[in-house]
Amino acid sequence: MSCFSALPPSQRWAFALTALAAASAAPLHAQTAPTAARAKADDKDAPVTVRAEIISGRPQRDIELERNVEIERGQTRLSADTACFKQVEDQVEAKGNVKLWRFGDRYKGDQLELNLDSGKGWVLNPEYRMVLNNAQGRAKRLDFINEDVAVVTDATYSTCEGTHPDWYLKSGTLTLDSGRDVGTTSYNVLYFKDFPIPTPALSFSLSGARRSGWLPPSLGGGSKGAYELTLPYYFNLAPNRDLTLYPKVILRRGLQVAATGRYMGETDAGLYQGETHAELLLSDKQTHTNRWLINSQHRQDLAQGLSYGWNVKGASDENYPSDFSTSISSSAERQLLRELRTDYHREYWSLAARVQAYQVLQDPAAAVDPSLTVVRPYDRLPQLNFHAGRYDVQGFDWSVDAEATRFWHPDLVRGNRALFVPQLSFPWLRPGYFVTPKLSLNASTYELDNTVPGAPNSLTRVLPTLSVDSGLVFERAGGLFGRAVTQTFEPRLFYVYAPYKDQSQFPNFDSAQAGFNFAQIFSENRFIGSDRIGDANQATAAVVSRFIEPDGVERLRVALGQRFYFSEQRVRLDASMASNESRSDLLLAASGRIRQDWNFDSAVQYNSGEGRVFSQNYGLQWQPAPKKVLNAEYRYQRDSFENMDVSSQWPLARRWYGVGRASYSLRDRKILQSLIGLEYKADCWVFRMGAQRFVTTAQNSSTPFFFQLELNGLSHLGFGNPQESFYRNVPGYSSLNPGRGR
Repeated sequence: MSCFSALPPSQRWAFALTALAAASAAPLHAQTAPTAARAKADDKDAPVTVRAEIISGRPQRDIELERNVEIERGQTRLSADTACFKQVEDQVEAKGNVKLWRFGDRYKGDQLELNLDSGKGWVLNPEYRMVLNNAQGRAKRLDFINEDVAVVTDATYSTCEGTHPDWYLKSGTLTLDSGRDVGTTSYNVLYFKDFPIPTPALSFSLSGARRSGWLPPSLGGGSKGAYELTLPYYFNLAPNRDLTLYPKVILRRGLQVAATGRYMGETDAGLYQGETHAELLLSDKQTHTNRWLINSQHRQDLAQGLSYGWNVKGASDENYPSDFSTSISSSAERQLLRELRTDYHREYWSLAARVQAYQVLQDPAAAVDPSLTVVRPYDRLPQLNFHAGRYDVQGFDWSVDAEATRFWHPDLVRGNRALFVPQLSFPWLRPGYFVTPKLSLNASTYELDNTVPGAPNSLTRVLPTLSVDSGLVFERAGGLFGRAVTQTFEPRLFYVYAPYKDQSQFPNFDSAQAGFNFAQIFSENRFIGSDRIGDANQATAAVVSRFIEPDGVERLRVALGQRFYFSEQRVRLDASMASNESRSDLLLAASGRIRQDWNFDSAVQYNSGEGRVFSQNYGLQWQPAPKKVLNAEYRYQRDSFENMDVSSQWPLARRWYGVGRASYSLRDRKILQSLIGLEYKADCWVFRMGAQRFVTTAQNSSTPFFFQLELNGLSHLGFGNPQESFYRNVPGYSSLNPGRGR
C-alpha cells in the first residue's frame, strides 16, 4: 500500500520524529469501565504514536508504515502489516492482519480505514468482541458511523466463547449502538446448537439494562385457561418509570389485555412511588361477560411528615382468581382491599386517617359447603387514629392512643366507635434484671344502628389494666458443638390484672382471638382488635436460654413458657371458647444454626391437662453451598391440618440442577401443592423447564407448565416464568444467572 511517493531511506526517521510532533494536537476519545451507556471524554491534546520497522512519508502530510505497524491514540490502538496515516485528514488506512482496540472493544480484519477524529471508518471481514456483555461475532463488513455506532453486514452475534458458540444470531444487518446501549437487527436467524430458529427484527440491550421494545413471546398452558400466547411490549419511559403491555390470546376465552406501570421519584416535598396492574378481557367466550382485574398501590410525601397513599384491588367476579391466577398466593386472595389513607407525623405524635372497604370473592363451592364462606370484614368509613408518646420522662414512659371509626356492613350491626387508651409505665432497667409496672385505661363508646329489636343503641365501657413485667439475665461461659460461647439464662415473669365487665351486648367490629405464641403470652389482652377487653388475673412464666458466639451471632435459642390463671376467664367471643382453666398450654420453642450450613426452627404447643400436643412445627434447612439447599417442614394443628413440606434446589450432574417442592396433607392424604423443575447452566445460556400444581378453589386446581431458554445478552424464549415460581416455592433458591434479573 502506498499513499505517497517514497522518500530516501536516510530521510525516513527524521520525518517520523517531525510527524509525531505535528500529530500531538489530535483529539483523544476515552472510555471508562463498561456501563449501560458508555461515558466518553475527549482530550484535544492527545498525541498519535506510530511505530514500525520502516517509516517513510512527507512532513505534515502522510506517514507510511511497514512491518509490525502500531498506531496508538488515547484508548484507540491499531496494529497491522502495513498502514498509512494521513495527518491532515487524521485518517488511518491499514492492510494485513489488522487488529484494532477501540474504547475497550476489539476488532480483527483484513483491511481497515478509520478517521481518528470523527470515529468513522470500516473493517473488511472483521471478527469483533465488545466489552459490553462480552458480545462477539464475525461479519463481511463493519462500518463505524461514529465512536458509539457500528453497522455490521452479514454478521453473527453471540455472548458465547469460542469459535463454535452454542448459540448465535445471524443477521443481514446488525447495528450496535453502545452510546444508547441498544442493538438492532434485521433479516435474522437464531441458531441454537446449529438448529435454525427464524426470528423477527430484534432490538436488545447490549449491557442487559432496561430499554423499550418487544419482549419475547410467552406461550402458556394450564388446566384453567388452556393454551395462551402473550406478546409483551416494554416501555422504558424514564430511569424511574416504565410500562409493560401484555396482549394475551387465551384460546378458550379470547383476547386479554394487561398492563403494569411502575414509577418512583422525588419532589420538593419528598419521595413517591407506586405500581398499578390492570387486566381486561372483553366478552369471555365461556362466561359471555367482560372480566377485569386491577391492583394499584401508591405512596407520596406531601410535606415534612405528611404523606398519603392508596391500595386498591378489585375484580369483575368471584371466579376471576381461580380462572386466571398463576400462583397459589393470588388464587387464595379473596378479600380485596380498597384503601385511601393519609398520615401526619411529628416528633412525639402522629395522626392518621383512612377510608377502607373490601370486595369479597366467595369460593364457588361455598354454596354447597357453608364452611368455605369467606367472611366479609367491616368497612371503615372513615377511621381516624391519633398516637402520642414519649420515653424516659423523669423515668416514666407514657403514650396515648385515640380512635374514631365509622363501621359499615351490609347485613350486620353498624355504628360509630370512639376509643381513648392512655398508658403509663415506669421501667427499672439494671444490669442483670428489669421490672416494668404499667397501668393502662381503655375507655370506649359506641353509637349503633341496624341493631336487633330490644338491643341498646348506645354503649360505654371503661376498663383499667395493670401489668408488671420482670426478668433476670444470667450469663456464663460455655461451649456448643465444640465452640466457645456465652450462655444466657433469662427467666421472665409477667402479671396482668383486668377487672371483668359484661361485654355480650357490644358489637364485634374487628376483634378476634389472638394466636397463642410467645409474643402473645406477654400481652395484656388475649384478644386482638378493640371490641373485647379480656378480664385477667394471670401470670406468665417463661425462661429463655441463648448461646451467643464471641462475634455476637446467636447460635441457639431455647424457650419455655406457660400462662397461669388465678380466676375464671369470663369474657368470650362465643360460647365455644374455653373459660375455666387454671393454666394454658405449654409453649416450647428452639431455633438456631447447628453448623454454618444447618438451620432449624421448631415450636410445640402442649396441653398438659389432656396429655397431648395441640400444635407443632418443625423446620430444617441444609444449605452446604450456593445452589444447594434442602428444606423440610412439618406442621400440625389438632383437628385442623397435618402437612409435610419438602423443597430443594440441588445439582443433579455437571451443569444440571433440579428444583422441586411437594406439600402433602397427611390428614387428607393428598398433595396440596407441588413443583418440579429442571435447569441447565451453560457458559452463555440457561435452560429451565417444569410444572407447578396448586389449589385455586376447594374443588379445583391449576397446573401451569413453563419452559424457558435464556440467552445471555440477548433475550429469553419460551413460556411461563419458571424463576419466579422457583423463588416463591424454594426458600434459599439461588439463580443460575445472578445479576441478570428474575
